[in-house]
Amino acid sequence: MSKITILGSGSWGSVIGESLAVNDHSVMMWQRDANKASAMSADRLHPLLADFIFSNNINFTSNLKQSLLGAEIVVVAVPSHSVREIMSNTAEFISDDCIIVNISKGLEIDTLLTMSSVIAEETKGKDISIVSLYGPSHAEEVCRKIPTTLVAASRNENALKRVQNIFSTHVLRVYTNTDILGVELGGSIKNVIAIAAGICDGIGFGDNTKAAILTRGITEMTRLGIAMGALEKTFAGLSGIGDLFVTCSSKHSRNRFVGEEIGKGRKIDEIVSQMNMVAEGVKTAKAVFQLCQKHDVIMPISKAVYDVLYKDKDPRESVLELMTRDLISE
Repeated sequence: MSKITILGSGSWGSVIGESLAVNDHSVMMWQRDANKASAMSADRLHPLLADFIFSNNINFTSNLKQSLLGAEIVVVAVPSHSVREIMSNTAEFISDDCIIVNISKGLEIDTLLTMSSVIAEETKGKDISIVSLYGPSHAEEVCRKIPTTLVAASRNENALKRVQNIFSTHVLRVYTNTDILGVELGGSIKNVIAIAAGICDGIGFGDNTKAAILTRGITEMTRLGIAMGALEKTFAGLSGIGDLFVTCSSKHSRNRFVGEEIGKGRKIDEIVSQMNMVAEGVKTAKAVFQLCQKHDVIMPISKAVYDVLYKDKDPRESVLELMTRDLISE
């Protein structure tokens, strides 16, 4: 049995915590809001997950230091824009031999770093291992015990094996991959492509268009990944085409929902202000646009999403421009 702390009690962090608790691990959930932490501790319910009940071996706290006492594994489950702040505040309380498991997907806007790189900067000087756990996985399905596969990525193979063994259950299968950069890029950029897929759904396009978005989207993800030093084969895996398919197709996808509402004519500020969960692709679109410029990589779909979100460009005009670009080979 391992002592595990989950930093963040959103839907995905909570489902992962419950999965670990079912595996008989000791789980401490940290929730920023003390009132919410007390409520979840008392009623064992999650406000965003229907028919979900926390196991009795999960404890809750809003005290960061207390949450990390004796933790062998720390799971970072806050939105990507909060990762640096959380790690800055917790680094001194994390033991040197700890494994940090990142499940936050996104890129830091100011630095363009992946989440594992942000964590590495904030824990510099400690002998820790960082693993990113990504893949096609909606919390709404995992909590219903629907079979799901994930990929754990790290340069430390001992940490990989330990995370694989601890996080795997009879309904949650974890694979390993040493290309942590590729895994994180795939799991982050796919949210931008999902917004594009949602826009097409909102406009009223069909399966042909969705297939084009998926196929050309994975090409864009791979193109940028290779330019940044990731392995091409990673994007054919769970955090690449696997996560892309789920996020572009599912009713549970927040990013696809954002795109769909834009396609129906709503403005992004209005959409985001009325959501109770974070759509990571909105912020990631800006980071991907900057990475394209930095590495001189052409990503037409990602650029179109950026223009719609940040330049207030008409979605239908963007689709027309995509369809009338210079003709090229596949």
